[in-house]
Parts: sequence; C-alpha cells; structure tokens
Amino acid sequence: MNRKGRSASKKQSLGFFQCTNKIFLTDEATGQQIKEFARKNAANALSIANMVMGMASILSSLQGHHHAACWLVLIGYLLDLADGAVARRLGACSALGAKLDDFADFTTFGIATALLLRTTDLMDNILCVCYVLSVFVRLCFYTSGVPFMYRGLPCIYSSGILASASLLSGGNLPMLRIIAVAMILFMISQSFYPHDRVLESQAWKKAVYAGGVAMVFCSSFPPACVYYLLWSVSYILFPTSLWSNKV
Repeated sequence: MNRKGRSASKKQSLGFFQCTNKIFLTDEATGQQIKEFARKNAANALSIANMVMGMASILSSLQGHHHAACWLVLIGYLLDLADGAVARRLGACSALGAKLDDFADFTTFGIATALLLRTTDLMDNILCVCYVLSVFVRLCFYTSGVPFMYRGLPCIYSSGILASASLLSGGNLPMLRIIAVAMILFMISQSFYPHDRVLESQAWKKAVYAGGVAMVFCSSFPPACVYYLLWSVSYILFPTSLWSNKV
C-alpha cells in the first residue's frame, strides 16, 4: 500500500474511534442525566402516587366501593410518610416538592377522607365540607415556627383514624360523625405535635412502617385495620414520648 493509501486508512480509523468515543460519551452523559432526573423526582413521584390514591379513593366513594376507598386512603398514608424521607435522603427537597406534597395531602386526606362520611343527608354533607376546610386550614396556615414540630394534628393521622374506624365499623355513621368532629377540633387546635420522621428515626419506627406495608396485603382482615387505628391513635395520645424525632 502506498503512502497515500496508508494515510487515508489512518484517517478513517481515527475518525471511527472519534465517532465511537463521542457516542460513548453521549450515552454516558445521557445516563447521568437520567440518574439525576430520577434522584430529583423520586420524592415527587411518591407525592403524585399519593395524589393518585386520593383521586382513586374519591372515585371509589362516588361509585359506592367503600372498602376500596378506605384502603386507598391508607395506602396514601404510607406514601406520604415516605416522600419526605426520600427527598431528604436524596438531597432533593424543593419548593415544587413541597407544593406537590400539599396538593396530594389535600386530595387524599382532605377530599377523599371527607367523602367517606358522605351521604344524601344535608348535615353529613355540611360535615364533609367542614372536614375539607379544616384540612385546608391545617395545611395552609398552621406552620409552627418551631423546628421539628407541627401546630395542629397532621391530617394524615385524622384520615388514618377515620378510614380504619370506618372499615372496622362497617361504615357506622353515628360513630364516624363523632370521630370526624373530634378530628376537626384536633386539626385546628393550637397544640404542638412532633415531626414524625418515621423512616429516619429509631429502628422500631421503621418496623412499624414495614408492618403497615405488610398490612396492605392483609386488607381483607380486621386486624389490618386495627393496626392502622392503633398507629394513628398512638400519635395523638403519646406524641412526644413515642413519636418525637429521636434518632
């Protein structure tokens, strides 16, 4: 092969390697971008999943599927406890994430939970509206100004109590009305409650959460409802001694 042929061959080989290197670098950069996108939006995905559970619960209530509506709220309960922990773990806290979390909470623990009380009776509908408004007030205006503390009962626990009690009682309306009024008063109260970072605290709290996940697969059995009821009631009765954020 003459010199010109060897030179052309070298140029072609060099061009091939440069092209291959560019493709490899592009694929690597794309992979990094995908990983970064996943890191930043993992918690947002959990918040959106919580919102979807709330919307599905609303539709179930409107169609008369009471059992499914209650369990969808309880699944939202687990997702809400996870999204903040995931955001802090991945260093992905953001204003958008906070807004998504509030929207999801309002959907699942406000509207969807209130519809568990809905009947054709006017007073029950008024109670539903009052419950939704109390969740709205709790989410919008009850910042405590004290680190790691809430002012007013977090709406997730009032929803957990209502959904569990509704399942255990078969939708006993007189009892649910009393519980709903009590939960409204707890949510708009001036009492302080600890920030319960369940997945970032003691091992037994993580075990409680894991038990809650397991109970989802036992949704046909009353003990599963009792589990969520005791979990939620314990936060109201022993907020500081049990649920303060002690690592």
